[in-house]
Amino acid sequence: MRFDVITLFPEMIDQTARTGVTGKAVENGIVELTTWNPRNYTHDNHRTVDDRPYGGGPGMVMKYQPVFDAIQAAKEFSAQPVSVVFLSPQGKRLTQQAVRDFAEQQRIILLCGRYEGIDERLLEAEVDEEWSLGDYVISGGELAALVVIDAVTRLLPGVLGDEGSAQQDSHMAGLLDYPHYTRPEQVAGRNVPDVLLGGNHGQIEEWRTKQALGRTWLRRYDLLERLDLNDKQRRLLTEYITEFEFRQTETED
Repeated sequence: MRFDVITLFPEMIDQTARTGVTGKAVENGIVELTTWNPRNYTHDNHRTVDDRPYGGGPGMVMKYQPVFDAIQAAKEFSAQPVSVVFLSPQGKRLTQQAVRDFAEQQRIILLCGRYEGIDERLLEAEVDEEWSLGDYVISGGELAALVVIDAVTRLLPGVLGDEGSAQQDSHMAGLLDYPHYTRPEQVAGRNVPDVLLGGNHGQIEEWRTKQALGRTWLRRYDLLERLDLNDKQRRLLTEYITEFEFRQTETED
């Protein structure tokens, strides 16, 4: 998997993406990562990458030419097919399914905006997809690009020590993740659920499914509405809701 990142702050990408899970993936040759700075493709002595917006208004806008040339340089660096992805609050909201789709590709160019944005003509000419982390604004696309890189990288074969880790993450099956526990068995008067100590893997798997369904019902009901639950899942969710409501009644009493 190859990531090419168009950014005015390549050090942000390099320093962060070369640590942790993504850093190991780069080190092991599973992921290739290259940054392309539009400032290196300017034609004036001041290396100007932005200018005032037509029509007036606050801030500055990234210019067409240096960004276009940086994208072309990235495209020409490799013969692999590639799509250009713009990280923007105006894009579609990033989902785990979108991340899985990215992981199926050989190569992605991630375009990071700054200032008030990028000349719209560049976006019309070069961008294939536009994605957003959510309904809020951050100072630039670099953090969003790093999120995409991390989320995609952890799905690639050979990246995680346990191949099942990524498959059990929240959202992989459309549900939030179940609770996790480790030693010691008791902390501050709170115990690990007995089912996890008994060694019955069938019961453990059923408990984890129930907890994932229940957490999704409690915290992200909108996700639950999108799923077509089977009979077992519906039974487990009903059990969870009944147990939850019983605990709530006990607390009130």
